[in-house]
Amino acid sequence: MSDAAHCVSSAALAELFHGCAWFADLSAEHQDLVLSTARAEHVAGGAWVARRNAPSDYWLGVHSGLLKLSVYNESGRSCTFSGVPPGCWFGEGSVIKRELRKYDVVALRPSLVMQVPAATFLALLAVSLPFAHFVIGQMNDRMGEFIASIQNHRLLDPDARVAQALARLLRPHPRAPAGASLAISQEELGFLTGLSRQRVNQALQMLADQRILALAYNQITALDPDRLRRYGLDQI
Repeated sequence: MSDAAHCVSSAALAELFHGCAWFADLSAEHQDLVLSTARAEHVAGGAWVARRNAPSDYWLGVHSGLLKLSVYNESGRSCTFSGVPPGCWFGEGSVIKRELRKYDVVALRPSLVMQVPAATFLALLAVSLPFAHFVIGQMNDRMGEFIASIQNHRLLDPDARVAQALARLLRPHPRAPAGASLAISQEELGFLTGLSRQRVNQALQMLADQRILALAYNQITALDPDRLRRYGLDQI
Protein backbone atom coordinates (compact mmCIF):
# COMPACT_ATOMS: atom_id res chain seq x y z
CA MET A 1 0.00 0.00 0.00
CA SER A 2 0.99 3.64 0.25
CA ASP A 3 3.89 4.85 2.34
CA ALA A 4 3.76 5.55 6.07
CA ALA A 5 3.06 9.26 5.54
CA HIS A 6 -0.52 8.31 4.69
CA CYS A 7 -1.13 6.36 7.90
CA VAL A 8 -3.57 7.77 10.44
CA SER A 9 -2.53 8.62 14.00
CA SER A 10 -3.01 6.29 16.96
CA ALA A 11 -5.86 8.42 18.30
CA ALA A 12 -7.60 8.42 14.94
CA LEU A 13 -7.03 4.68 14.60
CA ALA A 14 -8.79 4.02 17.91
CA GLU A 15 -11.76 6.10 16.81
CA LEU A 16 -12.00 4.18 13.54
CA PHE A 17 -12.00 0.79 15.21
CA HIS A 18 -14.46 1.80 17.91
CA GLY A 19 -16.88 2.40 15.04
CA CYS A 20 -16.67 -1.27 13.98
CA ALA A 21 -19.39 -3.55 15.34
CA TRP A 22 -17.06 -6.55 15.70
CA PHE A 23 -14.49 -4.49 17.63
CA ALA A 24 -17.09 -3.36 20.17
CA ASP A 25 -17.81 -7.02 21.02
CA LEU A 26 -14.17 -7.79 21.90
CA SER A 27 -12.85 -7.86 25.43
CA ALA A 28 -10.71 -4.91 26.54
CA GLU A 29 -7.60 -7.10 26.26
CA HIS A 30 -8.38 -8.05 22.69
CA GLN A 31 -9.24 -4.49 21.75
CA ASP A 32 -5.82 -3.44 23.00
CA LEU A 33 -4.22 -6.16 20.87
CA VAL A 34 -5.95 -4.85 17.76
CA LEU A 35 -5.06 -1.22 18.42
CA SER A 36 -1.42 -2.04 19.14
CA THR A 37 -0.92 -3.96 15.89
CA ALA A 38 -3.40 -2.62 13.32
CA ARG A 39 -3.12 0.46 11.14
CA ALA A 40 -5.18 2.48 8.67
CA GLU A 41 -4.01 4.25 5.53
CA HIS A 42 -5.40 6.81 3.14
CA VAL A 43 -5.21 5.45 -0.42
CA ALA A 44 -5.55 7.53 -3.59
CA GLY A 45 -8.11 6.68 -6.24
CA GLY A 46 -6.64 4.20 -8.71
CA ALA A 47 -3.97 3.01 -6.25
CA TRP A 48 -3.27 -0.65 -5.56
CA VAL A 49 -4.20 -1.74 -2.04
CA ALA A 50 -3.07 -5.37 -2.34
CA ARG A 51 -1.67 -7.50 -5.15
CA ARG A 52 -2.71 -10.87 -6.48
CA ASN A 53 -0.27 -13.68 -5.59
CA ALA A 54 1.22 -11.61 -2.75
CA PRO A 55 1.11 -12.90 0.85
CA SER A 56 -2.18 -12.25 2.63
CA ASP A 57 -0.56 -10.37 5.48
CA TYR A 58 -3.65 -8.36 6.49
CA TRP A 59 -7.39 -8.64 6.98
CA LEU A 60 -8.72 -5.50 5.30
CA GLY A 61 -11.66 -3.18 5.93
CA VAL A 62 -13.00 -0.03 4.28
CA HIS A 63 -13.85 2.97 6.43
CA SER A 64 -14.54 5.34 3.53
CA GLY A 65 -14.26 5.23 -0.24
CA LEU A 66 -14.76 2.23 -2.52
CA LEU A 67 -12.51 -0.70 -3.47
CA LYS A 68 -12.82 -3.35 -6.15
CA LEU A 69 -11.58 -6.93 -6.14
CA SER A 70 -10.33 -7.93 -9.60
CA VAL A 71 -7.91 -10.07 -11.56
CA TYR A 72 -5.87 -8.86 -14.55
CA ASN A 73 -4.19 -10.99 -17.18
CA GLU A 74 -0.99 -10.23 -19.07
CA SER A 75 -2.87 -8.54 -21.93
CA GLY A 76 -4.48 -6.09 -19.50
CA ARG A 77 -7.96 -7.57 -19.55
CA SER A 78 -9.67 -7.71 -16.18
CA CYS A 79 -12.53 -9.39 -14.35
CA THR A 80 -14.07 -7.62 -11.36
CA PHE A 81 -15.49 -9.89 -8.67
CA SER A 82 -16.92 -7.39 -6.24
CA GLY A 83 -17.02 -3.85 -4.93
CA VAL A 84 -16.21 -3.21 -1.29
CA PRO A 85 -18.10 -0.22 0.16
CA PRO A 86 -17.58 1.48 3.55
CA GLY A 87 -18.16 -0.71 6.58
CA CYS A 88 -17.08 -3.95 4.90
CA TRP A 89 -14.19 -6.27 5.74
CA PHE A 90 -12.68 -8.87 3.42
CA GLY A 91 -9.82 -11.27 2.85
CA GLU A 92 -10.46 -13.51 5.84
CA GLY A 93 -10.44 -16.68 3.70
CA SER A 94 -6.91 -16.17 2.42
CA VAL A 95 -5.67 -15.19 5.89
CA ILE A 96 -7.20 -18.28 7.49
CA LYS A 97 -5.72 -20.58 4.82
CA ARG A 98 -2.44 -18.62 4.90
CA GLU A 99 -2.38 -18.58 1.13
CA LEU A 100 -1.37 -16.01 -1.45
CA ARG A 101 -4.07 -13.47 -2.24
CA LYS A 102 -6.16 -14.58 -5.22
CA TYR A 103 -7.15 -11.12 -6.51
CA ASP A 104 -5.94 -7.57 -6.85
CA VAL A 105 -7.46 -4.89 -4.63
CA VAL A 106 -7.72 -1.43 -6.22
CA ALA A 107 -9.21 1.79 -4.86
CA LEU A 108 -11.87 3.11 -7.23
CA ARG A 109 -11.87 6.42 -5.36
CA PRO A 110 -9.83 7.92 -2.49
CA SER A 111 -10.31 5.50 0.39
CA LEU A 112 -9.38 4.95 4.02
CA VAL A 113 -8.40 1.30 4.42
CA MET A 114 -8.05 -0.44 7.79
CA GLN A 115 -5.57 -3.32 8.19
CA VAL A 116 -5.47 -6.00 10.88
CA PRO A 117 -2.29 -8.14 10.69
CA ALA A 118 -2.81 -11.83 9.93
CA ALA A 119 -1.21 -12.81 13.25
CA THR A 120 -3.66 -10.64 15.20
CA PHE A 121 -6.61 -11.90 13.16
CA LEU A 122 -5.68 -15.55 13.77
CA ALA A 123 -5.08 -14.94 17.48
CA LEU A 124 -8.55 -13.39 17.85
CA LEU A 125 -10.14 -16.18 15.83
CA ALA A 126 -8.59 -18.77 18.17
CA VAL A 127 -9.68 -17.24 21.49
CA SER A 128 -12.54 -14.79 20.96
CA LEU A 129 -15.99 -16.33 20.50
CA PRO A 130 -17.64 -13.03 19.44
CA PHE A 131 -14.94 -12.52 16.81
CA ALA A 132 -15.28 -16.10 15.54
CA HIS A 133 -19.05 -15.60 15.22
CA PHE A 134 -18.47 -12.43 13.22
CA VAL A 135 -16.01 -14.12 10.86
CA ILE A 136 -18.34 -17.09 10.28
CA GLY A 137 -21.10 -14.63 9.41
CA GLN A 138 -18.73 -12.80 7.07
CA MET A 139 -17.82 -15.96 5.19
CA ASN A 140 -21.47 -17.02 4.94
CA ASP A 141 -22.39 -13.60 3.53
CA ARG A 142 -19.51 -13.79 1.07
CA MET A 143 -20.66 -17.17 -0.24
CA GLY A 144 -24.17 -15.80 -0.74
CA GLU A 145 -22.77 -12.73 -2.50
CA PHE A 146 -20.77 -14.70 -5.03
CA ILE A 147 -23.60 -17.13 -5.76
CA ALA A 148 -25.88 -14.14 -6.37
CA SER A 149 -23.21 -12.49 -8.53
CA ILE A 150 -22.94 -15.49 -10.86
CA GLN A 151 -26.70 -15.90 -10.96
CA ASN A 152 -27.28 -12.22 -11.73
CA HIS A 153 -24.64 -12.10 -14.45
CA ARG A 154 -26.08 -15.13 -16.25
CA LEU A 155 -29.81 -14.57 -15.79
CA LEU A 156 -30.52 -10.85 -15.38
CA ASP A 157 -30.76 -8.20 -18.06
CA PRO A 158 -28.42 -5.17 -17.81
CA ASP A 159 -30.98 -2.96 -16.05
CA ALA A 160 -31.50 -5.56 -13.35
CA ARG A 161 -27.75 -6.18 -13.01
CA VAL A 162 -27.21 -2.48 -12.29
CA ALA A 163 -30.09 -2.44 -9.80
CA GLN A 164 -28.81 -5.49 -7.95
CA ALA A 165 -25.24 -4.16 -7.84
CA LEU A 166 -26.49 -0.90 -6.33
CA ALA A 167 -28.68 -2.72 -3.83
CA ARG A 168 -25.68 -4.69 -2.58
CA LEU A 169 -23.45 -1.63 -2.36
CA LEU A 170 -26.11 0.26 -0.41
CA ARG A 171 -26.60 -2.70 1.93
CA PRO A 172 -23.56 -4.95 1.46
CA HIS A 173 -24.67 -7.76 3.80
CA PRO A 174 -27.89 -8.74 5.61
CA ARG A 175 -26.77 -7.33 8.96
CA ALA A 176 -25.70 -3.96 7.54
CA PRO A 177 -27.91 -0.94 8.22
CA ALA A 178 -29.92 0.14 5.21
CA GLY A 179 -28.15 2.95 3.36
CA ALA A 180 -29.94 5.46 1.18
CA SER A 181 -27.11 7.15 -0.72
CA LEU A 182 -23.90 6.12 -2.47
CA ALA A 183 -21.03 8.14 -3.93
CA ILE A 184 -20.16 6.32 -7.15
CA SER A 185 -19.65 7.24 -10.78
CA GLN A 186 -21.17 5.51 -13.79
CA GLU A 187 -17.69 4.37 -14.84
CA GLU A 188 -17.10 2.80 -11.42
CA LEU A 189 -20.47 1.07 -11.57
CA GLY A 190 -19.54 -0.20 -15.01
CA PHE A 191 -16.41 -1.83 -13.59
CA LEU A 192 -18.53 -3.63 -10.99
CA THR A 193 -21.23 -4.84 -13.39
CA GLY A 194 -19.14 -5.59 -16.48
CA LEU A 195 -21.18 -3.09 -18.51
CA SER A 196 -20.16 -0.04 -20.49
CA ARG A 197 -20.59 3.40 -18.95
CA GLN A 198 -23.20 4.18 -21.60
CA ARG A 199 -25.25 1.08 -20.76
CA VAL A 200 -25.01 1.85 -17.04
CA ASN A 201 -26.27 5.36 -17.80
CA GLN A 202 -29.31 3.92 -19.60
CA ALA A 203 -30.10 1.64 -16.68
CA LEU A 204 -29.75 4.43 -14.13
CA GLN A 205 -32.00 6.74 -16.14
CA MET A 206 -34.63 4.01 -16.35
CA LEU A 207 -34.49 3.39 -12.59
CA ALA A 208 -34.68 7.14 -11.98
CA ASP A 209 -37.69 7.46 -14.28
CA GLN A 210 -39.44 4.85 -12.13
CA ARG A 211 -38.63 6.87 -8.99
CA ILE A 212 -36.52 4.04 -7.60
CA LEU A 213 -33.37 6.21 -7.67
CA ALA A 214 -32.44 9.87 -7.69
CA LEU A 215 -29.28 10.82 -9.60
CA ALA A 216 -26.77 13.61 -9.02
CA TYR A 217 -23.13 14.03 -10.05
CA ASN A 218 -21.33 10.87 -8.86
CA GLN A 219 -24.11 10.36 -6.32
CA ILE A 220 -27.00 7.86 -6.33
CA THR A 221 -29.80 7.96 -3.77
CA ALA A 222 -32.20 5.06 -3.29
CA LEU A 223 -35.68 6.58 -3.10
CA ASP A 224 -37.27 3.13 -2.71
CA PRO A 225 -34.66 0.66 -1.35
CA ASP A 226 -37.14 -2.24 -1.24
CA ARG A 227 -38.06 -1.86 -4.91
CA LEU A 228 -34.38 -1.54 -5.79
CA ARG A 229 -33.55 -4.74 -3.89
CA ARG A 230 -36.36 -6.66 -5.66
CA TYR A 231 -35.81 -5.18 -9.13
CA GLY A 232 -35.31 -7.86 -11.77
CA LEU A 233 -35.49 -10.84 -9.44
CA ASP A 234 -38.60 -12.04 -11.26
CA GLN A 235 -36.21 -12.95 -14.10
CA ILE A 236 -34.67 -15.69 -11.97
